Amino acid sequence: MKLLIVGGVAGGASAAARARRLSEDAEIVVFERGPDVSFANCGLPYYIGGEITERKKLIVTTPELLRSRFQLDVRTRSSVEAIDRTAKKIRVRDLESGREYEEAYDKLILATGAAPFRPSIPGIDLPGIFTLRNLHDTDQIKARVDHDVKQAVLLGGGFISLELAENFVRRGIATTVVEKNGQILTPFDKEMTTPIVQELAARGVTILLDQFAESFEPSADGLTVCLNSGQRLSAQLVILGVGVRPENKLAIDAGLEVGPRGGIQVNSYLQTTDPNIYAVGDAIEVTDFVSGNLTQVPLAGPANRQGRIAADNVFGRSMTYRGTQGTAILGVFDKTAAITGASEKVLRRDQRPFRKIYVHPTHHAGYYPGAEAMTLKLLFDPTTGQVLGAQAVGGVGIDKRIDVLSVAIQAGMTVFDLEEMELSYAPQYGSAKDPVNMAGFVASGLLRGDHPQVDVEAVLATPAVEQPLLLDVRTPQEFATGHIPGAMSMPVDELRSRLGELPRHRMIATYCQVGQRGYLATRVLLQSGYSAANVGGGFKTYRLFHPSN
Repeated sequence: MKLLIVGGVAGGASAAARARRLSEDAEIVVFERGPDVSFANCGLPYYIGGEITERKKLIVTTPELLRSRFQLDVRTRSSVEAIDRTAKKIRVRDLESGREYEEAYDKLILATGAAPFRPSIPGIDLPGIFTLRNLHDTDQIKARVDHDVKQAVLLGGGFISLELAENFVRRGIATTVVEKNGQILTPFDKEMTTPIVQELAARGVTILLDQFAESFEPSADGLTVCLNSGQRLSAQLVILGVGVRPENKLAIDAGLEVGPRGGIQVNSYLQTTDPNIYAVGDAIEVTDFVSGNLTQVPLAGPANRQGRIAADNVFGRSMTYRGTQGTAILGVFDKTAAITGASEKVLRRDQRPFRKIYVHPTHHAGYYPGAEAMTLKLLFDPTTGQVLGAQAVGGVGIDKRIDVLSVAIQAGMTVFDLEEMELSYAPQYGSAKDPVNMAGFVASGLLRGDHPQVDVEAVLATPAVEQPLLLDVRTPQEFATGHIPGAMSMPVDELRSRLGELPRHRMIATYCQVGQRGYLATRVLLQSGYSAANVGGGFKTYRLFHPSN
């Protein structure tokens, strides 16, 4: 067996190592265009910012180690130019010498990845404008940051841009993030990004939404970024983070099928339309685990697993890739945001029925010092209760909850299962009723009819004549510090004695700070003959949608 692997990093390097573990006899050749066969992409912003102090820490493995430990033929600075599927050969160009040669294969794995998109706008090739994909890019950006950068502009509000924003601020650089859409972190639902926007603003980062660069101009101190709004931003460094595109030219030229967004099409065994050619990583089209639709999700974890699965199938094992959930996490200063499964916007786009709840617990027992608040949004099927997606934002403990919910989605669990989950508890780690349990309690109560709920944005979008009576059941002091416009104040502890003040002919939407007192008020009203529902997640959820009101 002669196996050729085009590309290293996550998918290709994992495939190569797995292939060797499965066969000592196979001839395995890895071709990598750059000098580094496997490095930590996700660590690059932190090396630029100085959190990672040694460049060598970014090297996951070296060509020398792969050669000595795994007996792999690793050829760096080698560009695969073409595939001859009929002859089962590839054409390779040695980037050092310029020499071209052919290499035969029995099986071929494409791990060509995705490249940052560089839009065609005037001035895009001026000095000081970079993308961040590899160590070479990192070295160039860091060299600039170490010397003469006072102002930086990040185009795009995705994960890497926000990680760079944090690291630039730590280096004393005035930083502006420009995002074409109406929100940062577009995989998330917009309201769940509010705490991240607030954290960035508190740290001095300027966020400009619904704007994009129309051109770049040289200036006396570096660059001017000209936005569609007419605003002009001065900078000595610009990072393009406006998305990635699959490196698919090799596949297209070879006649392999690609999807509408350019991802190489593969089956569940990760075979392309040529059964002797597999493809993995950011270059491929994958199945969304929740919806079953085809999509593209550039994440290191799935790429690693795909590399292993492709190698297994090359050597006769029958292994399938079950799909990608899009589980991802981001840390920005003291805030963390994480997501798994379907978002509300995706479910709406797919016209899939769902319900949602918000809970706002602390990450461990409130009586133990250091408890940090979080917001957890859960999306689930309105009939079966199957968990469809989750998002969380806060401080400590976000990773734990999203990882638990990611497993719940993989296992096809329901919100009723979340109620019964037995999770570890000590006051410094969690609560007797973990945030995951709490989400299960609220969602299950909604489906059972014990906890009727209305969504705050739906209430506010309802015409005034049809709108329910908004009843704020917090204390007068809480009400005075801020409330939903038009709400009536009636503390929950006074509710039973003041029921006569409420109209019986009108729907009543109760709310408190996070939902618990609103739930109690709803139960009192329902059992007293009123039509009532709780505003999901309370005033804290309202603030996610209306942070400045």
